[in-house]
Order: sequence, then C-alpha cells, then structure tokens
Amino acid sequence: MAEDRSVQEPTKSNEDVSENYTDDMEKKDIVLPTSFSLNGVKDGGGILVSKLEDENVPERGEWANKFDFILSLVGLAIGLGNVWRFPYLCYKNGGGAFLIPYLLTVILAGMPMFLLEASVGQFLRIGGIGIWKITPLFKGVGYAAAVMSAWLNVYYIVVLAWAIFYFIVSIGTDIPWRECNNWWNQETCISAYARKNLTCWDDHALNTTVCELNQSHIFPRESLTDPVREFWERRALQVSSGLNDPRGFQWELVGTLAAAWIVCYFCIWKGVKWTGKVVYFTALFPYVLLTVLLIRGITLPGAKEGIMYYLYPELSKLAEPIVWIDAVTQIFFSYGLALGTLVALGSYNKYHNNVYKDAMIVCGINSTTSFFAGFAIFSVIGFMAHEQGKPISEVAESGPGLVFLAYPSAVMQLPLSPLWACLFFMMIIFLGLDSQFCTMEGFFTAIIDEWPAYLRPRKEAFIAVVCFISFLIGLPLVSQGGVFVFEIFNFYAASHLSLLWLIFFECVAISYGYGVDRFYDALKDMIGYYPTRWWKFCWCYFTPSICFFVFWFYIIKFTPPTYMGIEYPLWGHIFGAFMALSSMLCIPGYMIYLVWIQEGTWTQKLAKIGELARPNISIEEIRTGQPCNQTTSV
Repeated sequence: MAEDRSVQEPTKSNEDVSENYTDDMEKKDIVLPTSFSLNGVKDGGGILVSKLEDENVPERGEWANKFDFILSLVGLAIGLGNVWRFPYLCYKNGGGAFLIPYLLTVILAGMPMFLLEASVGQFLRIGGIGIWKITPLFKGVGYAAAVMSAWLNVYYIVVLAWAIFYFIVSIGTDIPWRECNNWWNQETCISAYARKNLTCWDDHALNTTVCELNQSHIFPRESLTDPVREFWERRALQVSSGLNDPRGFQWELVGTLAAAWIVCYFCIWKGVKWTGKVVYFTALFPYVLLTVLLIRGITLPGAKEGIMYYLYPELSKLAEPIVWIDAVTQIFFSYGLALGTLVALGSYNKYHNNVYKDAMIVCGINSTTSFFAGFAIFSVIGFMAHEQGKPISEVAESGPGLVFLAYPSAVMQLPLSPLWACLFFMMIIFLGLDSQFCTMEGFFTAIIDEWPAYLRPRKEAFIAVVCFISFLIGLPLVSQGGVFVFEIFNFYAASHLSLLWLIFFECVAISYGYGVDRFYDALKDMIGYYPTRWWKFCWCYFTPSICFFVFWFYIIKFTPPTYMGIEYPLWGHIFGAFMALSSMLCIPGYMIYLVWIQEGTWTQKLAKIGELARPNISIEEIRTGQPCNQTTSV
C-alpha cells in the first residue's frame, strides 16, 4: 500500500545546500564544470532546478494536467515503427512465435528503461543533460542523447515529407499510381493485378519466360515493372542511380519537408502547455483511422489468410539469434529510449505524480498498438496476395516499402481509392508528427535547461533557428539521390549500435553510478511506495546484459546496408560511422575530459573517479534543500 508522506519545508536556504555540497567536494579536491553547480530554487514539490542569475528568466512550465503527460508519452511511443516495422518483423520471425522474444524484451529491457527515463526526469525536473549532475562522470550520456536526437530529427521528418506528398497527390478523382500512361512510366509497366491475365510462354532460346505486353511488345517476365513502384521511385523520389549520383533536388519534396518543419515548430514553440493540447488530436486521431482501416481490411477477400500468416507460430525460428536481435531493436526504437525525450517529458510533471503507473500504462498501450496494427496491415496484405495470385511472402514488405508500395497497391483495388489513400497517409502523417515533435521537445528541453539564462528568454527564436538549420541539413535527403542518404541515416545515426551503446551506459550510470538503492528511495519519495524489486534486477543485470550481447552480436554479424540492391561507396559508410561515433564518443570523451581537469597527478586524478561517479549528495538534499550528514548508497 502507498504510505502517506508530507513534504518537509527546508530549514536552510538553497544557497546553504549548494555551499554544503561544494565545500564537501572541495575537501576532496574534486573539480566539476560550472554547469554542475547545485545552486537551485524550490520548484513543484521541492525539486532543485537550475537557479538563474536573472530572476526575470521565464519559468520552465509544467503539464497542465496528468492526461497531457500520458498522451505525450503515447504520441512519442506510438509511431511509424508500430505500423511499418512490427507487423513485418512478426511474420518474418515466426509469426506468433515472435511474441515470445518480443514480450520478454519488453519485460526485461523496454519497460524498465521507459520507467527509468521518465522517473529520473520527474525526480530532477530538468532536461536530459542536466540530470547527470547526480553522477557527473556520465554526463556524456546526456550529450550523446542530444546528438542522437538531433540526427533523428533531421531524417525522421523526411518520412513525413513523403507522406504529405502522397496525401496531396491522392486528392482527386483517382490515384496517380493506378495507370501506366504517365510521363514517369516505362514501356514495361503493368499492374501486378493485371499480370495474371498476360499471355506468357517459355522462350527456350532466351532461356526465360517472356510475356506479350500491349499486344505488340514482348518482354522477359522479370523485366516487367509495377506502376506503384514506378510512382514511388520515378515520380515521388525521382531516384538516381546511387549515392554518388545526387543530381538535383526533388522540389516538391523540398516543399513538403519545409511544411513539415513549420508544423512541428508551431507544435512546440509555446512549450509543454501548448504541446500537451496538440497531442490530444495527434495521438488519438491515428487510432480512429487505424480502426477504420482495420474494419475495411478484415472485410476484404484474402484477409483471413493474411492474418493467419501474421500470427501463425513457427517455433523453430526461436533458435535463430536474429529473431531476438530484432525484438530488442524494435522495442528500444519504438519506445523512444536514449533520446532524452522521456526525461524531458517526465521533467514537466509534478513531483509526486505516480510516474510508475503512467509508465506501465504507456508501455502496455505501445505494445498493444503494435499488435493491433498488425491485424490492419496484414488483412490488407492478404487481400493483395489474393488479388495478385502470389504468396503473401512476396508482397509483404517493411519500412518505406510497406507504407509507400504495399498499401498504395492494395488501395488500387478498393472502391473510393482516393479516400482510402488519403485516410491512410493522414494516419501516417499524424503517427510521425507527434513522435517528431516530442523528440524535438526532448532535444530543446535538454539544451535550454543546460543554458537557461541565455536560451529560455529566447526560446521561440532558438527553436526557429535550430529548425531552419535542421531543414537545411536535411535537404540532401530530398534530392534525387536522397533515399540512399536516408538509408545511411536510418542505419547509422540513431539505431542499432549507437542506440544499444547509449542505453547500456545510461542504465549503468543510474544503477551503479548514482546507485540503484538511492534511485529506489527517490521513486518512493515521489510515488509514496517502493515498486517491486524486479526493476532493480533489470537495471542492474538484465538490461545492460541484453545491450552488451546484442551490441557485440551486431559487430560480429555486421552487414553493410544497401538499397534497391545497390551497395554504398566507402565514403558513405565513413559518413555513417561519423554519425554513429558523434554520439557514442561523447560518453568516453566526457569521462576523459572530466578526469583531465582534476587537480593533481594522474594517480590523484584517477583516484577521484569514484567521487565523480557518485558525488556526496543525498536524495533529501535534492528534494527538500536540506543538507544531510550522510548519503545513502548501494
């Protein structure tokens, strides 16, 4: 049962607390950067936040109510990965059998880290960089998260630009990817649904099967192209021959990218009170659209076969390591971990909000939505296979292929095709939009809270400048070679190795740096009771072990990314490695820097690592502002 507790008013000023902490560190000759000053003011239940030199600096703000926070978490966690990746991974990795590693990963790593990030933000009431004052040695984790978030903001929004383009061209009397008589089509173009009516025969001289097209041309069957794919590659992307061939910009996508950035800016420019209202629509409306698409999907011929293919348990797949790897990476990415976003969203809570319950609710919603989306997607894929006379395995795709190839192809066979296309791409836009601006909120909160005196009074201008710079950096992704750049970003910048690396150190920092027992005391102080000890075991053992082994498995089994079967030049992989290392090296780099600035010989510097990892500051000092004589430790 939750126990009652009262918040004791501090008997000494916050300046006294800072002096107590600083004096203690000086006795040990510990040198901290000025950003680690514990000068603070009491705010929202007693938490210490950065004290500003200028008392006229605007306050951080907080959520207007609890529902704003929950919907923001839902908006962050429910994104494109739930729709375009989870269903594909489920069927690829044994159907219903994939739920076994998926749910185990949720319990052992996903939910523990989701709870940790949201609760540490609420505990310290500051962004993803400032929270590391409780274990300064690991402050590089905060900088790494900000760098990774910046990269993600640049390329994730490109998917929104693609979706906006498709939504616009779908408005009309018919969808433009139905016919093969457009300027972007080749003479080998024919719909996948019409191919079963072609006249084809084996040509022994050519040692292949040929088909008669338009009653006048004969082509090998493997050379036939599809109007949906041609619209995607030759009209929407106007894709070039590879990364070495960027050509010019696809100006329509430049326009939709600019529109996406403008919308995201106005979603967050006024702070969390405004963001909290926006998510009421952006987080809930996709569920309405997903339900409508599911109802339509299950009424189509072939839907049953598609759903059975999605769910059929192939238990032998569980013996393959890649199945477990896919489960881990799907959970980490779809939960929005290691970006500082959950920390930021939690930091706007009231101190005694039951963040434990909120985190469990949102994690449940996330995984349930992924499973629910699978029914909507695979009912349509089953319909496609039925209409094309193909096995489901040949029409099921992942990522952009599912959103911009598979579903548009299915829409061709539905009555009122433009309506269903508009509804689908509207859902994609809103799924991506709230994930995008919540990630942006996490980035800006971390940066502004680190330098509040300079940036908080100029928040709107600062956000506008960063959005404009990010737009400029993202322009190569909407060039005619942009999809190749996108895949480099997607593979290296904010997933796979860099994501696993960051979560490992984040977990170790709180569990062994600050101390898991101290953090449990903080949770009790916030919510009134100790959560089950299960989370301790996860933070100390299960989650870091999963990250460690999956990280090294990726390195051992590393396969360079390709797109359309085209391999990338060496410089492309070097650029990708630069993006990955730009975040990963922040952690050891800051550790080295912090040890370097200590006074004394190298032996003396290294002897101070323990204090840098776990400074002598107690929960009571952080929460109430009262200096304490002893510190709780693990």
